[in-house]
Amino acid sequence: MLKLIKTRNILIFLLVVVVAIVLLFPYVKVAKEYVGLRMTGKKTVADRVSEYGHIVDQRLAPLFAKAGVHYPPAEIVFIALKTERLFEVYANNSGEKFKKICTYPILAASGKIGPKLQEGDRQVPEGIYVIESMNPNSLYHLSLKISYPNECDKRNALGEKRRNLGGDIMIHGNQVSIGCIALGDEASEDLFVLTAKTGREKIKVIVSPVDFRNRKLPEDTPSAKTWVNNLYEEIKNEIMKYENG
Repeated sequence: MLKLIKTRNILIFLLVVVVAIVLLFPYVKVAKEYVGLRMTGKKTVADRVSEYGHIVDQRLAPLFAKAGVHYPPAEIVFIALKTERLFEVYANNSGEKFKKICTYPILAASGKIGPKLQEGDRQVPEGIYVIESMNPNSLYHLSLKISYPNECDKRNALGEKRRNLGGDIMIHGNQVSIGCIALGDEASEDLFVLTAKTGREKIKVIVSPVDFRNRKLPEDTPSAKTWVNNLYEEIKNEIMKYENG
């Protein structure tokens, strides 16, 4: 009996160790990257494009060619779909219709349906944004910062007397997130290089609670305030411009 108890305890211990390794692995990877940056020094956007550009070109150029769009394109639209956990890339030639280039799975995005209201609510924002900056030294491999809070977010917060709206919302690598959109390292390389080559001022980012082209909000979604309904109507009208083909 004593031997069985010891065996069971050993098995439980090993199970706990395995679960801990699985849960902590993404964070260990972040820590490793942090140490690496401290040892090797800061990188520039140009450094990262030089480092990853060749392999990204091999991945993306055929997709653009298949869609009939120049690489790099004239303009880009990123569409992040929170419920579907998909991140779509659209692009166009100058003056032409936007074409769908590819789709990445969203590997991590905390929160639920609903806009971000304040710092610490763990919500991914919802709205129409631009790329505010690029971080070639992100702890999550590579990252693109979106322009949250935008003027719409600030106006709605002012009407409700909300302060401390939060910020530093990123599209980044790895697979952990608190209010950001994590797409994995390879996808972050693609988007980083694509943004650098196209120009971040030519990129729009739409973050939507659901894909309004195919569905409505879930029936169990709590009733929203008027400004949220107006925001969703704006997002819906914008997202309908891009065919999900």
